[in-house]
Amino acid sequence: MINGPMLIRGASLVAALVLWQAAVMIFEPDLLPAPTRVLARLVQEFQSGQLPTHLAVTLSRVATSFVLAMALGLLLGALMGRFPKVDASLDGLLTVALNLPALVVIILSLLWFGLNEFAIVLAVVLNKTPTMMVVFREGVRAVDQSLMEVARVHQLSRWRQFAGVWLPQLYPYFLAATRSGLALVWKIVLVVELLGASQGMGFKLGEFFQFFEIDGVLAYACAFIVFIMLLEALIIRPWEARVMRWRAP
Repeated sequence: MINGPMLIRGASLVAALVLWQAAVMIFEPDLLPAPTRVLARLVQEFQSGQLPTHLAVTLSRVATSFVLAMALGLLLGALMGRFPKVDASLDGLLTVALNLPALVVIILSLLWFGLNEFAIVLAVVLNKTPTMMVVFREGVRAVDQSLMEVARVHQLSRWRQFAGVWLPQLYPYFLAATRSGLALVWKIVLVVELLGASQGMGFKLGEFFQFFEIDGVLAYACAFIVFIMLLEALIIRPWEARVMRWRAP
């Protein structure tokens, strides 16, 4: 059943498409193809097999990089949030990592390890992990210690303290890290593919740029946007509703 928020999201997307079409019809910009033309190119690329092939390659890299960055960010961030000495030891390195330009990390990774999958994934993980660490560090610091004390007074097992009291307080931070992580990881993957890959959506976007095929650029961008929106609607939002049901509306 379609609820109110879903209708609002759908209406906003339809309104954006209508405005896009109206802008093309009124101003006739040379560098902005109409939505119908982009859709036709999207269908053409899908039928040729190019879009599914390159999309699958990119999604594989995004998934691998995202899981590794989340795991490392959660582990290191939790340690920094829980233990002040660990935080003091890693805080300087974290500040450097956060402010090091992503392009520098990508170039160095490709130069040091070659144009291969390991270098591509490593570049993305190194760029994203510091942000994850900050999110999870602040989440661990925000855990309500009075609730943990109540759990200990009631002699809950360590597992029940972790799963029933400590972990739920991190869910908002985990959700924020998931959404921001997906948004940033796939953008970095595209840049890495543009610079040093022979497959993937970033590689194809580089080809479209060379031949000035704007409809191709927008078609591939729309394909990934549709995929992410489906992921959000079918997995992330239902999971969010389930784990956050304890919160007051």
